[in-house]
Amino acid sequence: MRHALIVLLAATALSGGAQAQGFKFSNEDNAEKAQEAEQQAKVQALLASPCKAKIKNQKIMVLIGESRDGYLQTAQSRYTGHFDALNARLQRLGLKTTTQAQITAQVAQAEIDAYFKNDPDAALGASKRLAAQYILRGLITSQTGYNTIVRVNQVSIRMAFTLTDAHGKILSQTSAENASYAGVDTSGMALTLINEKADEVVAQLYSDYCRVGGS
Repeated sequence: MRHALIVLLAATALSGGAQAQGFKFSNEDNAEKAQEAEQQAKVQALLASPCKAKIKNQKIMVLIGESRDGYLQTAQSRYTGHFDALNARLQRLGLKTTTQAQITAQVAQAEIDAYFKNDPDAALGASKRLAAQYILRGLITSQTGYNTIVRVNQVSIRMAFTLTDAHGKILSQTSAENASYAGVDTSGMALTLINEKADEVVAQLYSDYCRVGGS
């Protein structure tokens, strides 16, 4: 009988532990769903600005670059996934986007480099060649470090977005960041970051445009 009691108590403890564990997972799942719902609500609120008709069929050029250890990389062919993710969302708002092939064919690489160095003349020249009314620049920056606690290399990723008109006037600036992770593929992590945050980023750019440039 004593043995049976011990078995019963052990089974009860295991059952209680499983229930507690299940409750924990349920809480985590609910918290994640609540966070997603909050993010979507924020996106919808930003997109509620009533000026969508003003950007209908306006042409926008997206440029992506990366700054790593002081070196600027702006070859657009490296960032096809980032480019496509942003363009798809801009098209949903009614904007006409340029393709990477059009940018490569009509805008000199030196001109793209100059634009990422905040040269207003380069911005004007590039937008004129493609007849673009707006330019969206996304700059990836990364910072490496070593975590002495877990003993791994870590990289922090940040993407800064700047929306300007054809003459270089800044209409909006926003950014997205990702917590440190172990790895060296900064452009791949930046693509993950865009896919996670692009809806919110584009909605913020749109809202700022409506407030500053669309009035």
